[in-house]
Amino acid sequence: MDLGISDKLKPILEEVTNFIDLEILPLEQEYHAEVEKGDRWAYTERQTEILESLKSKAKAKNLWNFFLTHFEGGHGLNTVEYAYIAEQTGRSHLAPEVFNCAAPDTGNMEVFLKYGTEAQKEQWLKPLLDGEIRSSYAMTEPDVASSDATNVRTRIERDGEDYVINGRKWFITNAPYERTKILIVMGKSDPDNANRHLQQSQILVPKDTPGLTVIRPLTTLGYDDAPLGHAELLFENVRVPKENILLGEGRGFEISQGRLGPGRIHHCMRLIGCAQRALELACQRVTRRETFGRMLADHQSVLEDLAKSFSEIEQARLLTLKTARRVDELGAKDARDYIAAAKITVPLMAQTVIDRCMQIHGAGGLTADYPMAEAFNYARWCRQADGPDQVHMMALGKQVIKRYSA
Repeated sequence: MDLGISDKLKPILEEVTNFIDLEILPLEQEYHAEVEKGDRWAYTERQTEILESLKSKAKAKNLWNFFLTHFEGGHGLNTVEYAYIAEQTGRSHLAPEVFNCAAPDTGNMEVFLKYGTEAQKEQWLKPLLDGEIRSSYAMTEPDVASSDATNVRTRIERDGEDYVINGRKWFITNAPYERTKILIVMGKSDPDNANRHLQQSQILVPKDTPGLTVIRPLTTLGYDDAPLGHAELLFENVRVPKENILLGEGRGFEISQGRLGPGRIHHCMRLIGCAQRALELACQRVTRRETFGRMLADHQSVLEDLAKSFSEIEQARLLTLKTARRVDELGAKDARDYIAAAKITVPLMAQTVIDRCMQIHGAGGLTADYPMAEAFNYARWCRQADGPDQVHMMALGKQVIKRYSA
């Protein structure tokens, strides 16, 4: 099983890494400082200048849409090759958007590619692929355990030539953001169907549709992730044309399973990059900071933390790369055991490693002067996003028993 960097990938990966180091990281703090100026959910003039300049440079170098591993329009990379690129983009909170490889847009674009009509692709996929707009995926709800997708209560009801949507969603990424123009919404269209996996549908809702209200932005560990954010939404008699249904009534659960598998791996890939950057910063710190008459690098406890962190990152990277290879060979559905294993392992690893690195940085590690606090927050909420740890452990445990008990 070849998990190494291919000859095809090598020059692309080098260019991506150099672009992040030389173009993105030097502007990262200035970009985030601008959030405190004016409307948190709209770009300041300087933020627009930074982001659009970086995106234009990335496009000009053809560093764009790497995530399209099984579709035309990408670089013809496989999932293993994309894993290495996604790890690099995880080193900066800004990088995924610069390369048009940011969640939830990547998953939503795959939904359009797999399940969308030609008209839907022309209206929404094309501007997403061009990086002109952003999108949201609205499945999670506040009043039910949404880790079981069949629990959703939002209603999608046919009324003549339209569908009418009523319900409440929350933790919907990108929803507060001014550039978000389209939402993919999951709800129940046939709640009485005896097959609980055929009760749901997914439908396209433009963000400016009357009756759709952004109630409030939500925080995770105090972070609101502005200007993108995560929001609570209210749908009150939201009316959209029947042509906005995706794939047909009753296909919502099928779409969600096709979408969420690859997305879980993409998060794991980026989280390895977050952890790797934190480790690198910690190693630089310990050679420059002195306590009790010795450099931090001379303290045994510090050395132990760095050694454990290095080992855990390497283990998680290998698991993620093997999972990516399984996706390439079998498809996401038949690689769900490894996808679950990676989703259980990698976010917790990143959370643990980043926490150690914050500790090495002292009180400063908890501030926005360093990227680690924000990265820790990302790792922690990834243990809930796309299904909490417990759901993946339950599913994987059943598969393991079935595999080895026969």
